[in-house]
Amino acid sequence: MSTSPEKRAELNKNFSAMSEKMTEFLALHRNKYALMRDGEVVEFYVSWQDAYRTGRKFYDDGLFSIQKVSNQQEDLGFFSYAVDCR
Repeated sequence: MSTSPEKRAELNKNFSAMSEKMTEFLALHRNKYALMRDGEVVEFYVSWQDAYRTGRKFYDDGLFSIQKVSNQQEDLGFFSYAVDCR
């Protein structure tokens, strides 16, 4: 699957923002899933499915990502991080 430059930029922005605030988020939202858009957390959810449904409902352009708040990296595919597909 090819990722558009716009989507890749959104994913990178969200990943960087999550990385910067992970310690803070771990204290309050450990093991929850963050729905992110434009480098900000929109909301935290118990499941990635709930975060995804909400993202699809409110952001029909698909420019959002989902990341787990955890010390352990969880591979959520394109939800959690950007991969350079070149």
